[in-house]
Amino acid sequence: MSKKQALISVSNKDGIVAFAKELRNRGIEIISTGGTKKLLSENGIDVKGVSDLTGFPEILDGRVKTLHPAVHGGLLAVRDNDSHQAQLKSHNIDPIDFVVVNLYPFKDTISKPDVQFDEAIENIDIGGPTMIRAAAKNHQDVSVIVDPNDYARIIEELDVNETVSSELKRTLAAKAFRHTAHYDALIGEYLTKQTEENFPEVMTVTYEKKQDLRYGENPHQQAAFYKKPLPLKSSIATAAQHHGKELSFNNINDADAALEIVKDFRDPAVVAVKHTNPCGVGVSDNIFEAYVRAYEADPVSIFGGIVALNREVNEQLAEKMKEIFLEIIIAPSFTDEALELLKQKKNLRLLTIDMNKEDVLENKLASVHGGLLVQNEDQYTFEDASISVPTEVEPTDEQWKDLKLAWQVVKHVKSNAILLAKDQKTVGVGAGQMNRVGAAKIAIEQAGDHVKGSVMASDAFFPMDDTVELAAKAGVKAIIQPGGSIRDQDSIKKCNEYGIAMVFTGVRHFKH
Repeated sequence: MSKKQALISVSNKDGIVAFAKELRNRGIEIISTGGTKKLLSENGIDVKGVSDLTGFPEILDGRVKTLHPAVHGGLLAVRDNDSHQAQLKSHNIDPIDFVVVNLYPFKDTISKPDVQFDEAIENIDIGGPTMIRAAAKNHQDVSVIVDPNDYARIIEELDVNETVSSELKRTLAAKAFRHTAHYDALIGEYLTKQTEENFPEVMTVTYEKKQDLRYGENPHQQAAFYKKPLPLKSSIATAAQHHGKELSFNNINDADAALEIVKDFRDPAVVAVKHTNPCGVGVSDNIFEAYVRAYEADPVSIFGGIVALNREVNEQLAEKMKEIFLEIIIAPSFTDEALELLKQKKNLRLLTIDMNKEDVLENKLASVHGGLLVQNEDQYTFEDASISVPTEVEPTDEQWKDLKLAWQVVKHVKSNAILLAKDQKTVGVGAGQMNRVGAAKIAIEQAGDHVKGSVMASDAFFPMDDTVELAAKAGVKAIIQPGGSIRDQDSIKKCNEYGIAMVFTGVRHFKH
């Protein structure tokens, strides 16, 4: 094997000493910088400094050290290009065959709660990405290694072939460009947030793989779960799993839906979800009663569902929840006794998540073929609404409580959506229908006898009075809806005819 050189400069020093020793044992010369050079030297590895290579000292507090023709000429020269090789020879530049680089810890820096802007900027790597990109561009001749997990693969190939295969070099180059793209996307996102631009002219997003999934929505679809590099605390991506088998694609999707609903409540609340739609929501002054109400809302659909609570699960509640088959229970915490009880259910997943409402502001992304839709989260609450009562009858105090609950939940139901609530629990949910009357019929049928005296919430206005008439005949006593139809007066008149109270909010809650 001809004489070769490796340039090593890493922030993540896991395994680097052992890797450098393996390279030296195979006759590869090591060039290094700063802290990496110091570490390798202290461990008895013969290392040449970058300044020895360039003949120029590090300047500007280390900001400039590898940005030099002696480095980048050695990286970018094509080995079978006679002109390139002649230029290297005339300038006394030796080729560099391995670049082992990972970048300043920008992510770790901005993750600190008290990070200052100047500190973040100082942790933007310049020389590292430049070397990585140069080596990756010339990957037919240069092996670029940005991940310590790849050190063993390099040594294995050197032992077998005395060189690194073209296939592995290309694989490493692709990873290298992903590495720098990820890094730059983080920086771009951080700086964009400082400017408070919501929808910049270019949308760059980056995610890190959390896990491969057994399958996607269906067994014949492959899938993986990715998380934001700096995920929100109150996110399914940061959940701690205490028991149960690995989460599936549908589990994660449904768990996210349940979490988003329960975080809307300040009072003790329990949400049961099936296929991203709420099938039962209960609110009370204690979490046990809230769960009972969520269960009673739809004892059929909750079976095999996902339940999210915004209070700790204690032993009494765990005993109650054990009575039925649930896929997942999400809560801020579980008592030791509750965990012991629930772990008796072999496949039940138990997740804890920070329910802090303060950090949930995030743009929502939806992929379409060939594109991406981006919007703010629907943060509009009952307190934000322009409440008016256009009917002759006003809601009673108890009806106001149920109307508020219904309004909070209906925004999480797929449109067209109708939701019925009574006694601080949902009693009927009509989701994802092509027309609002169809959604109302489903909600009313599901509610059964509970429809009498209930309240109704609609995610959008009534274009006609037919939904109002259907509700009135079923026994609904109050309705909350956005209003704004050119035929609002027809709905108002129909409510007055049946003695129903109707509330306008001035805002719709479509969810597609």
